[in-house]
Amino acid sequence: MKLNCVVVDDSSLQRMVIVKLVNNHPNLQLVGDFSNAIEAKNCMTVHTVDLIFLDVEMPLISGFDFIDGLKIKSQVIFITSKAEYALKAFDYNATDYLQKPIVLQRFNASVKRALDHFVLRQDNHDDKGEHIFIKSNLKKLKVFTNKIKWIEAFGDYVKVVTEEDINLVLSTMKSFEKDLSKDKFIRVHKSYIINIDKVESFNSKFAEIGVTKIPLSRNKKEDLIRALAIA
Repeated sequence: MKLNCVVVDDSSLQRMVIVKLVNNHPNLQLVGDFSNAIEAKNCMTVHTVDLIFLDVEMPLISGFDFIDGLKIKSQVIFITSKAEYALKAFDYNATDYLQKPIVLQRFNASVKRALDHFVLRQDNHDDKGEHIFIKSNLKKLKVFTNKIKWIEAFGDYVKVVTEEDINLVLSTMKSFEKDLSKDKFIRVHKSYIINIDKVESFNSKFAEIGVTKIPLSRNKKEDLIRALAIA
């Protein structure tokens, strides 16, 4: 088992140190390393990230502000030279906190904690009902359909947006739609399939899921009304 990781630190030297530790660990897979939170966030819109090694003090957006702005809640190991950030890190439900300079034994202990949390999270998901398997980043992932918010066309891929993460799957919308329950999912636009249970409001142009407005095709409003009435 490997956790997909990103490293975010504005210090190129510190970033190199952490990247080397990640690459040398048998249970970690480096997705990317970034000098700022904006680049990291862009990466996480198209890649599944299980674990973030995150500096606190960075220009433009601090590590804490970065976590506040994430919709996808990956595990986080904060890394900083200032011990006073430790308490705040755990207020953010951090998996762990590493103080610079990083010691290998302490790094490995943090990774083990992240691996244990990941396994526990997967075990807790096993009894949550109907699911499908998707292939993303060369891995087969078990996705519970009641966690899916919407599916979105994304070039040659479809973007599967759940309550916990986003995954890209090489598929057409038509092919992916066949795996979904017609009682719970409806195609409301050529580029969108939505989970009926996640719709909070709608009008003639959009269905709203959280803060996201999903466009409705002109002839799909009535279909959505009927589906919501049945649900």
